Amino acid sequence: MQTIDFELEGTYVELNMLLKLTGLCDSGGAGKAIVATGAVKVDGVTELRKTNKVHAGQVVTIDDVEIHVLADPDA
Repeated sequence: MQTIDFELEGTYVELNMLLKLTGLCDSGGAGKAIVATGAVKVDGVTELRKTNKVHAGQVVTIDDVEIHVLADPDA
């Protein structure tokens, strides 16, 4: 399984934008489409809310990729 560490800029990132910012899709719209299929899990639970706020400490999984969301280092 591939692991990506993503550092927040602020207190949260919307799920569809997280997929875009980590390079797993080309746009926020594509991210929304992926979330709508039920392919994305947040902390092990399938997440269908496209703009769900993902906070530091949460883990997002899609296919064989695991994204660890880290706190904003400047906060």
